[in-house]
Amino acid sequence: MAELIKELMPQHVAVIMDGNGRWAKRRGVPRVAGHRAGMESMKKIVDHSDKLGIKYLTVYAFSTENWKRSMEEVSGIFKLLVTFVNRDLRELIDNNVRVRILGDYSTIPEDSRRALEKTLRDTEKNDGLQFNIALNYGARDEILRSVRGIADRVKAGELEPGEITEETIAEGLWTGSTFADCPDPELIIRTSGEERLSNFLLWQGAYSEFVFHDALWPDFKPEDFEDCIAEYQSRDRRFGGRK
Repeated sequence: MAELIKELMPQHVAVIMDGNGRWAKRRGVPRVAGHRAGMESMKKIVDHSDKLGIKYLTVYAFSTENWKRSMEEVSGIFKLLVTFVNRDLRELIDNNVRVRILGDYSTIPEDSRRALEKTLRDTEKNDGLQFNIALNYGARDEILRSVRGIADRVKAGELEPGEITEETIAEGLWTGSTFADCPDPELIIRTSGEERLSNFLLWQGAYSEFVFHDALWPDFKPEDFEDCIAEYQSRDRRFGGRK
């Protein structure tokens, strides 16, 4: 396991949890079994993030494009979400973890929505790890939502076009309007060997460090997570300037 430097620990780590389907295909089992194994991996990374002292963990659970998948797979994903909430809610509360959602979850199946809303209520006062789940989330949709909000304000005479700043746009994003305390991620990890963002945190990730790991998400272990953080800690972050 990697030797980590506490002073260089990122505040906010975001993860694109990729590879559940390929994990299932290699084993000749249904794709939902891959998502179930991925859910177990997610739980381990949540627990480990808390132990490492990371303040914010954001995971890409379901994108706005994932609705294109088969109804069987989509339904299975949301059923697993209910299972996760019902099984692990008490542990999240006991560990002082707060759960928050990025995205419009009003359109997901009712039983999943109710389970999520209970989790949001029951963990609302927790001030330990802030666990953000990107659900029915797409970064382009998020930016469009912010721009439309700004256009409405300009039309209403509340805002002059020349007054629009980066902060104005950021305030209209899910991370700005739902939980403004959340900093941009210093580190974005993607598993399964793929090297793209897939419409995830396009605005917030402008200066994030990217680490791509070959393990399929269900095989991604806490040791792998630490290796990714160690790689991040080895980087020289200049934000476009020079030291």
